Amino acid sequence: MEEPGFWDNPEESQKIMKELRNLEDVVKSYEGLEKQYEEIQILIEMGYEENDPEVLPEIEESLKQFSASLEQMRISTLLSGEYDRNNAILRLNAGAGGTESCDWAGMLYRMYCRWADSKGFSTQVLDYLDGEEAGIKSVTVQINGENAFGYLKSERGVHRLVRISPFNAAGKRQTSFVSCDVMPDIEEDLDVEIDEDDLRIDTYRSSGAGGQHINKTSSAVRITHIPTGIVVQCQNERSQFQNKDKAMQMLKAKLYMLKQQENAEKISDIRGEVKEIGWGNQIRSYVLQPYTMVKDHRTGAESGNVAAVLDGDLDLFISEYLKWINAGKDQEEV
Repeated sequence: MEEPGFWDNPEESQKIMKELRNLEDVVKSYEGLEKQYEEIQILIEMGYEENDPEVLPEIEESLKQFSASLEQMRISTLLSGEYDRNNAILRLNAGAGGTESCDWAGMLYRMYCRWADSKGFSTQVLDYLDGEEAGIKSVTVQINGENAFGYLKSERGVHRLVRISPFNAAGKRQTSFVSCDVMPDIEEDLDVEIDEDDLRIDTYRSSGAGGQHINKTSSAVRITHIPTGIVVQCQNERSQFQNKDKAMQMLKAKLYMLKQQENAEKISDIRGEVKEIGWGNQIRSYVLQPYTMVKDHRTGAESGNVAAVLDGDLDLFISEYLKWINAGKDQEEV
């Protein structure tokens, strides 16, 4: 009787093939950079030989593109976590500030969707709750793309907005808060034991954009893990059964990540936790008045171009966070 071969294990073979594709993409990226570098060298040589200053703008543009590609590859080398390559599930919850915070949650949701689009990633809304007057009270979105979780883990925490309120007739400056939670989309069955008695499962009618089943059946599912207070919910799938499966998958992922953090408290402190959504707990501030500035309070990274950041230009903050967290790991190993 023949022993079972490697390819007889579909899950293992699928995992290896995915890793192979990832490595092939890395090689292609490196080869692309090498080609860009050679083309820039040729342009520079042509400029010298022909003494042609008109080639300078083309060289500058090529260098700009090369530098951006090189920085992107450099950032990817900092992604060494177990699930950094996975898709990400990102959840936003409006906090202190009422309508202001709901509007701020809507702005952040747009920012992350724009960021995902700029990377060629796809998004899928899993749960959505409108604000009472404007914006979003809460939203859960899955962002699908290579290293999505590795990049977006930098966003976990409380985000603070300071601006002149569009909802205040007196035109007063207003501070709003939104919490952002990020977890990897772990497809494999995790070895996480969950006692059914520890769960409270609620069903409700879906809301927001969706298919024909939206708002007609109580297909949306909310699961509360009573011992930890973790709440997950899903309304995007077409049936209550599918929504429950997806919610349980998210709960297992959150409990697994929580267990990892408890086993490595220092790393947990570095990576940050979602704390109370209010004063003193923010990881990043977005100031529109009396000056314009986005500042990350963990890394010290700053940008004066708030409009670009809110349009999804997050690479500076992601890069600085990854360097900061890896520096912290290196210090622990010393």
